[in-house]
Amino acid sequence: MCGIAGYTRCWVAEHPEKLLDVMGKAMLHRGPDASGVYHNGIIALVHRRLSIIDLSAQGNQPMVSRDGRYVIVFNGEIYNFVELKKSLEEAGTIFRTKTDTEVLLELFAVDGVACLNKLNGMFAFAIWDNLEKNLFMARDRIGKKPLYYYDGGAGRFAFASEIKPILALPGIQRDIDTTSICDFLKYHYVPTPKTIFKNIYKLPPGHYLTVSENTSPEVHEYWDVHFSGQSTASLEDSIETLLHLMQDSTQLRMIADVPLGAFLSGGIDSSAVVALMSAAGQGRVRTCSIGFEDKQHDESPYARNVAQLFDTEHHEYQVKNNIETTVQLLPRFFDEPFADSSAVPTYHVSRLARQAVTVALAGDGGDEIFAGYGKYAVELKENLARQYLPRFILRLISTVCQGAQLPLARKAGSLSSSALLDPARAFYRSNTWTEDAMLPLLLSEGVKKTVGGYDPSQHTKRYWDKVRGADHVTCMLYTDLKTYLPDDILVKVDRMSMANSLEVRAPFLDYRIIEFAATLPSHFKIKGNSQKIILKKAFERLLPQNIVNRSKHGFTVPLDSWFRAELKTTAERQLLQSKALAEYFNIDQIRTLWEQHQQGKCNHGITLWGLLMFALWQQEYLPQ
Repeated sequence: MCGIAGYTRCWVAEHPEKLLDVMGKAMLHRGPDASGVYHNGIIALVHRRLSIIDLSAQGNQPMVSRDGRYVIVFNGEIYNFVELKKSLEEAGTIFRTKTDTEVLLELFAVDGVACLNKLNGMFAFAIWDNLEKNLFMARDRIGKKPLYYYDGGAGRFAFASEIKPILALPGIQRDIDTTSICDFLKYHYVPTPKTIFKNIYKLPPGHYLTVSENTSPEVHEYWDVHFSGQSTASLEDSIETLLHLMQDSTQLRMIADVPLGAFLSGGIDSSAVVALMSAAGQGRVRTCSIGFEDKQHDESPYARNVAQLFDTEHHEYQVKNNIETTVQLLPRFFDEPFADSSAVPTYHVSRLARQAVTVALAGDGGDEIFAGYGKYAVELKENLARQYLPRFILRLISTVCQGAQLPLARKAGSLSSSALLDPARAFYRSNTWTEDAMLPLLLSEGVKKTVGGYDPSQHTKRYWDKVRGADHVTCMLYTDLKTYLPDDILVKVDRMSMANSLEVRAPFLDYRIIEFAATLPSHFKIKGNSQKIILKKAFERLLPQNIVNRSKHGFTVPLDSWFRAELKTTAERQLLQSKALAEYFNIDQIRTLWEQHQQGKCNHGITLWGLLMFALWQQEYLPQ
């Protein structure tokens, strides 16, 4: 797990070490153990290392191939590197280190771009070809590891694991893409391939990029998940296959030359990972969990039960002090506006874990692969209404229930209004946080003029349309695998773990499990209100029923109460007294939401959180 960055000739000065040092220090948290640079007048590369495998100096980067042709900077882990190394050795390759980095480098020297299909891991890497004078970059299939690039034209190209090193380059303008502000208000993140900054982009998961001195960057897809090849295996046989894949995936992710543990929330996903780690027989598993004083958001008792069941070395931390300090810290690690509030407990569980281990396994991905979110069951009901109820009845229900106060009436109104929408538009509505009618009210007049008729739903529709015609569950899962998972969940985990120099590995996100799950009929995953069906049946052999069948909780925080207590002073100053914020947002509208929230008329905690995250990011990255 590391930080990588580089740039092309136009920035290569007489003494590039100084600039590379600045870029490297901007991501010191990603790799505190070692640093290295490479430059040759055409390309400059810098690497920050968090040592995980082969802790010796031989594993430092940038690393040059045996024949001197290729130079690599690599962030991540190749879990099947032992198998790949053996194959290369049988073909005559001689290795100098015990690292997966050298295996990747020599594999690329043999197979070129085709090497990507052989890799099982999480990765973002760049390889410079001294013969062809071109740069090759790639990102793992699902997007565990980040990779940003700057394309300024005229040979101005740079890349990095985070945006900070790119912004350190001289002449980089921090011009804001105002359409990304609309995206952020809706999704609470800026969707790939965009960033908040013009000319800076995210390389999409499952893609590679090539660029040379005389060509513009070219981006190509090398992997996608396909739901077309449906399995005819029985549920029982599919359970056996899933268990075998999960066991192998977990064991592969336990390979490390440093202390290793696990995040444990007490939900089925993280509990399943801990169960498999314990069964691997490598000693007591170290587990870490987070709790809150607010019992509605506190899962620590469930985590404690699982820890006792598997006799883990368990560590707990209760988030109650210094909330304001943590919140103000977050934006400097995300580099662009990001408003998933579960970043707070993720930061703390990462900080707690780092005191005991350098690598932690987590349960990320189970919900998106096996239909674990409550929204999926609601969406299926909406789709049934869309299919079987006449539109005039749906319109009548929606009209009658508009503004209703009773919970049942509100649900009926929401369901009917969503059922009137195209399925892609309805899922976009479920996956976003700001109502379409509220969006223009929140924006400043200046921003509204620049965005025109921009519609953020294109990011959802783009992927929904790729599988349109498949069943509704497939459309939802594919869209989330391409948007919410890589742009929200995995960004949150990467930045908060790396802020604490901790590597996090996710067994559920082994591409073999994703591809296997895609072959399963949807009713193996969700039927009515039953969700994660095959996953629960698989792990009821290892876990107690109160864990397997516990309702989905989520890594949530008490936002509504925070804005009336712990965060009130900071938020009021940042949101209502900031002249800088008024450049992008309508402060009068924000004040209205604030007053309604403080008076208890409405709970606007989620919206206020998004606005606060933007304000703190703006203060950090756009100083006046």
